[in-house]
Amino acid sequence: MSSHSSAADSFDGGALSSELPLPLYLQLARYLRGQIVSGKLGHRDALPGERELAERFGVSRVTVRKALKELLDEGLLQQRQGAGTFVNRAPYVEQRLSTLTGFSEDMGSRGLTAGSLWLSRTVAVATPEETLALGIRPGTMVSRLQRLRTANGTAMALELAVLPTRFLPDPTEVQGSLYEMLRRRGFTPYRALQRLSAIQLSADQAAQLGVGEGAAGLYIERRTMLEDGTPLEFVRSQYRGDSYDFIVELNLAGPAIAVR
Repeated sequence: MSSHSSAADSFDGGALSSELPLPLYLQLARYLRGQIVSGKLGHRDALPGERELAERFGVSRVTVRKALKELLDEGLLQQRQGAGTFVNRAPYVEQRLSTLTGFSEDMGSRGLTAGSLWLSRTVAVATPEETLALGIRPGTMVSRLQRLRTANGTAMALELAVLPTRFLPDPTEVQGSLYEMLRRRGFTPYRALQRLSAIQLSADQAAQLGVGEGAAGLYIERRTMLEDGTPLEFVRSQYRGDSYDFIVELNLAGPAIAVR
C-alpha cells in the first residue's frame, strides 16, 4: 500500500461540516494540522493529492488548495516540485529561559541527538556591533562560529557565535559543544542576557531550515558572561518557529525570571 493511501485511509471524511461557521478550507486546515501535531502524520510523510483529499472530505479542489496553503505558510507542509506535498514536522522543543544551557545540552536533555553543519569558522576583526556587545576595544580579534544546528538530523536553527580570541584562539578546535570546550579551558558560562523577537525567515534562511519562504521564525540575541561579569560570547540565531517554544517561569514572590 502506498504512503498516500495509508494517510488517506486514516482520515475522517466526516470531520468537516457546512453547518459550522468556520469556512470549510479552515476546517480542513485545522483537521490536518491536528493530524500533524498529534503525530498521526509523521515528519516527511506524503499527503494524498488534491483530488484524493477532495474526494475523501467531500469538498472542492479549490477548498483543498486553500487549506494546504494555510499549512504551507505555517511551515507544517512542504511542496517538492514533481514529488508532491510532505509533512514538515521537525522535533518540537521547549526551552526554559531560566537556565543557561547550550544547544547540545538542551537537545541531550530531551533525548534528542544534537548535530551541526559548519557553515564557517573564522578569525577576524570584530565588527562595531560585536565590539559593543562584547565590551572590547575596536580592532580586537574574534572567533566566529557559524553553523546550522540540528536535532535528530532535522534543521532547527541558524547560529552565529562570536567570542574574543582570548577565550577561543582557534575556532576550528570546536567539534561539538562550544560551552563544554569553554569549561575545559576554564571559561565557564555563568549567566546571559537574551532578547527574542518574531521574524519572517528570509528565502535563504528558510531554505537552510527546510521551511517555506516567509515562514515564522524566532530571532534571538544572547550575550553570555563569566561569573565576574566579563562578556564571553555574543550569539545571533534564527530558529524555525514551528519547532521551538521558549518557556519562562514567573516568580510571584520576587523578580520575574522570564515571560513566555
